[in-house]
Amino acid sequence: MKLEENSHHIKVQFVEITDAHEGQRLDNFLINYLKGVPKSRIYRIIRKGEVRINKGRCDAKRKLVIGDNVRIPPIRVAEKAETLSVPDHLRRCLVRDILFEDDAILVINKPAGYAVHGGTGVESGVIEALRELRPESRFLELVHRLDKETSGCLIIAKKRSALRTLHEYFRGSGVRKTYTALLDGRWALKQLKVDQPLLKKVNQGANGARMVSISPAGKPSQTFFKRLGFYNNMTLVEASPFTGRTHQIRVHAAWLGHAIVADDRYGDRELNKVFRRKGYKRLFLHAKVLRFAHPISGEVLTLTAPLPDDLQALLTRDTE
Repeated sequence: MKLEENSHHIKVQFVEITDAHEGQRLDNFLINYLKGVPKSRIYRIIRKGEVRINKGRCDAKRKLVIGDNVRIPPIRVAEKAETLSVPDHLRRCLVRDILFEDDAILVINKPAGYAVHGGTGVESGVIEALRELRPESRFLELVHRLDKETSGCLIIAKKRSALRTLHEYFRGSGVRKTYTALLDGRWALKQLKVDQPLLKKVNQGANGARMVSISPAGKPSQTFFKRLGFYNNMTLVEASPFTGRTHQIRVHAAWLGHAIVADDRYGDRELNKVFRRKGYKRLFLHAKVLRFAHPISGEVLTLTAPLPDDLQALLTRDTE
């Protein structure tokens, strides 16, 4: 078979596992390590015993431990045709808007308008851009997610051990989250805890987008809303989710009868047209504060992301 010009061969490699990949499955490690190699090819070389751990055959689901010696056979690896083109605005934000960083974690003030990772219809996102901008970093992984149009605190792990610990925090009650949201209409209450189960529908809504609804068949979901003030015919609130369901704050706000301003999925279409004419062109939801124990030192961190200039300018204009 003729070797294509856009590919090359690597020799047999022996990779010693460090804490950067401890606990990762063998197949996921190889998929990331052998970028450009089809997954089917990777699973084939594992099945055939061409991949060895500590000189022995291994299963694709085998979890790696520190000190493991992984043998990777010669295999064709496609080269990247071109590097990722990081938009200038995103590049500036990822360099400038760092809220905290050490050798274990990185916390940024994510800008609105960018997905946290690539996927269907999205070639790349924040995490791919970070990896492009920091080629020397051996490990960068998202700890959690924010919607594309949501700005604010986003944690990236720089060590697998930190990632595992932070995932445990998010699955339990180890992370306290506070969002700022602007709701349509004047919310009469000063505060309220919404306790309504949420059910995620698959392949529903426009363009097959995910939709979430309140349903007895859904998962328990609680959000605490606190009124901060009125802005013309809108209400600024602080929203603190006790659970981490998809679109939780957006759906619970709509259940209150006051959807988040410019929410094109759960808000009123005609009302959103009015908001857009007034300058509110994107979802007014911002992940303002994260409070959690550092995954390595245990020190309690309280990190605050300032409201983006565009949203702050709108609030200043509409202050009563």
